[in-house]
Amino acid sequence: MSPFAILSLIVVYFGLLFIISYFVSRKDSGNEAFFKANKNSKWYLVAFGMIGTALSGVTFISVPGEVGNPDLQFKYFQFVLGNAIGFIIIAKVLLPLYYRMNLTSIYGYIERRLGAVSYKTAASIFLISRTIGSSFRLYLVVIVLQRYVFDYYGIPFALTVLISLALIFAYTYKGGLKTIIITDTLQTFFLVSSVFLTIIFICNHLDLSFFEAFETVKESQYSKIFFFDDYQSGNYFWKQLLGGIFVTIAMVGLDQDLMQKNLSCATIGEAQKNMFTFTGIFVIINIFFLSVGALIYIYAAKNGIDVPLDLVSGKPRTDLLFPEIAFNHLTLIPAIVFLLGLTAATFATTDSALTALTTSFCVDFLGMDKAANQNKPNIVRNRHLVHIGFSLLMFIVILIFNSLTDQSVVSMIFTVASYTYGPLLGLYAFGLFIKSKTVHDKLVPIVCIIAPLVTYWIYSNATEWFSGYVFSVEIIIINGILTLIGLLIISKPTQENTRY
Repeated sequence: MSPFAILSLIVVYFGLLFIISYFVSRKDSGNEAFFKANKNSKWYLVAFGMIGTALSGVTFISVPGEVGNPDLQFKYFQFVLGNAIGFIIIAKVLLPLYYRMNLTSIYGYIERRLGAVSYKTAASIFLISRTIGSSFRLYLVVIVLQRYVFDYYGIPFALTVLISLALIFAYTYKGGLKTIIITDTLQTFFLVSSVFLTIIFICNHLDLSFFEAFETVKESQYSKIFFFDDYQSGNYFWKQLLGGIFVTIAMVGLDQDLMQKNLSCATIGEAQKNMFTFTGIFVIINIFFLSVGALIYIYAAKNGIDVPLDLVSGKPRTDLLFPEIAFNHLTLIPAIVFLLGLTAATFATTDSALTALTTSFCVDFLGMDKAANQNKPNIVRNRHLVHIGFSLLMFIVILIFNSLTDQSVVSMIFTVASYTYGPLLGLYAFGLFIKSKTVHDKLVPIVCIIAPLVTYWIYSNATEWFSGYVFSVEIIIINGILTLIGLLIISKPTQENTRY
């Protein structure tokens, strides 16, 4: 597939998103539509659209890419099972709380329960965490576009990033969540279709039927799912399962991004129906992504295709094997399908994140949801400026990331999340389970800084201290516990009956 063909397809794709954005937002681009989608989203559209937001380009490229590592194979599915349990906990525990309090920003709970400084701290943690995480995800697709399209035209990486963010800004800045509910539904359709079609195309190239492909993957060296043999290993089942549960609670249930979509449903019943449906689809789709990973390695071995090298470090980069095969070794139609899936996965995540970041800052720091502020002049213009500001911030973070790392993106994202989201776990655990106490509000930021630092110290020395034990995604639990202990140290008896 030529660079011109790829570029043309991207132009048509974004043209379609702009058309949808225009018709959705032309009659209503106010803050209520931007923040809450006017509280009338259909649960089935939210459930389907959330798939694209939750999966992202990380799942699309890095997860299949890591299947080829003999120490990893299908181990990611252990984490996915933990995700599923986490989603159910969110639906049964956190969603009822948010709906009962009629929140626009979920961090409003912390304000009512612990105080204003704690509230700002929680919102700041989200802003930092989501900016980093979403920047990593967008970086993943940009390096693919750069390698296979923009390098051909001599366009520098920084300009590629800027163009990508400008396009996302252009179709989200008016309608916000109201627009994204519709565009993410379309993008998820492209994502899901591309997974199934990719399997079909690769099976055809391998002369395998669907059932033969299933047996081939099952009998291959890539299909081990459960790792019970070494509890010290980062792949150990219970580490991955527990890590998946708590990462999900933190990165979804305590994250404004995905919760904002849930809160746009009219009732708690519809929001929970959305979460349960989403959970089932999420598990099934991840099985197919892992299967794609096994199939592309089987295809690569049969055709003598090596894992592409990183242009900076010169090391093999598994993130690039899937696009290498799709663009250079399959026919035109599979390449188009791959590009649509990758673009949909990544931009569905980034547009949602930009909207959530803007919402959190406008509500949590500028108080735009307060009755006294809603009729102030230039309030919509100020929201636009915040939207621009976060677009530029993501631009800077992506450039920094590109200059510093050659690690697998999927590992980096969850490592970073373990440190940035851990304090949110501790804050909400204290609020929900320590009913008889509150905190000395001004000391909360100190606890939320110290806990991740101590966690990193433990993580760095675990192998030496604990006879070779290696922490994996379960490190977020340690982070949350340390935060909770710190909050208990600075706690005091509450002076009022805590209802929340």
